[in-house]
Amino acid sequence: MTPPQRLTDRKRLAILTAAAEQFRSLGFEASSMDKIAANAGVSKRTVYNHFPSKDELFAETLVALFERSAAELDLPYRSDASLRTQLTELMTMKVRAMADQDFLDLARVAIAEAMHQPERVGAIVTRLGEREEGVTRWIRAALADGKLKECDPVFAATLLQGQVKAMAFWPQVTMGAPPLAQELHGAVVDAAVSMFLSYFAQAKHAA
Repeated sequence: MTPPQRLTDRKRLAILTAAAEQFRSLGFEASSMDKIAANAGVSKRTVYNHFPSKDELFAETLVALFERSAAELDLPYRSDASLRTQLTELMTMKVRAMADQDFLDLARVAIAEAMHQPERVGAIVTRLGEREEGVTRWIRAALADGKLKECDPVFAATLLQGQVKAMAFWPQVTMGAPPLAQELHGAVVDAAVSMFLSYFAQAKHAA
């Protein structure tokens, strides 16, 4: 990633980096804008100029980490490649993205906050959902190419990614499980892709 060139962008990045570290280590309630400003090397006023509240800073921190991972999943659909090959590549990238410890730690903080302040986290979840579009776009393109049975692309994408999240995301953020072992990545991806294709692919493209 190319470092931001403008001073204001560099300060914003420094604030997000400091905030991510503090939210990860202290949780939401114990974190403070004063400490984040000090760790970012900026004034408290600068922090508030970029982020009007701690709630907004927390949301932007999660979204920034998510987008860093989601950007890797924007794989264009290829009509000349098999569905299995492309989906395997997509879901392999998904598993790797979800292994980002920073994002897992912050997701854990977000879930803890959801137990106490669901309205705070609900808006963040909505924003994250709007950005989890790479797989949905791929499915829309495969539908347009006649390779998949008629379906709701969002529904299909949610089911596909849910199979992977069940092993590589939810146990880690809700139960404190370690990241999915590298040797299990292939098996999890293969199972998720196979189940998706057996249900959604046109018969001649399900192999």
